[in-house]
Amino acid sequence: MRIYYFVFIAVSILFGAACHQEKKKLPILGEGKTIPTFSFINQDSVTLTNKDFDQSIYVADFFFTSCPSICPIMSKNLLKVLKKYQGNPEVKLLSHSIDTKYDTPWVLKRYANKLGVTGNQWQFVHGSEADIYNMANQYMVYAKENADAPGGFEHQGWLILVDKEKRIRGAYDGTDDEQVKKLMDDMDVLLEEYH
Repeated sequence: MRIYYFVFIAVSILFGAACHQEKKKLPILGEGKTIPTFSFINQDSVTLTNKDFDQSIYVADFFFTSCPSICPIMSKNLLKVLKKYQGNPEVKLLSHSIDTKYDTPWVLKRYANKLGVTGNQWQFVHGSEADIYNMANQYMVYAKENADAPGGFEHQGWLILVDKEKRIRGAYDGTDDEQVKKLMDDMDVLLEEYH
């Protein structure tokens, strides 16, 4: 009888420990630095600032509408993210154009329409060359004008996951299906941190 008592106690302790395990948390990248304040013009010619992303996690990327290489793949994969979180006010997408001369708001609007993007959950933004490239540095994404590169620009295809405190919580290859799946899994983990 005594052995059953000890087995019962041991099982209870193990079950209790399993129930009280800490939830999985994502790392904070970039030494905990936060994304600084910003102000850009979106595809609807409306000023968009960091305040528009308060109370939301978001995915940021850098692209250009005439990109002949990785951007179409990145946009297709971001559509998967949008589809999964469509209508969730806690999730937004923010695409920065690195072609500051050509990608004016109306060009960005045409691009969004071509993708079938409506509403304000996915924003496409335009800004000065200095502001856009400085912002790429803040997100730890390499982007540069280069006449020898396809389309005249070279850039990384990272999708950057940002939390509600404007901290970077993950970076994912936007051209890789497995990495995009990992991004969405991590977005679920991050959302769970706030609930």
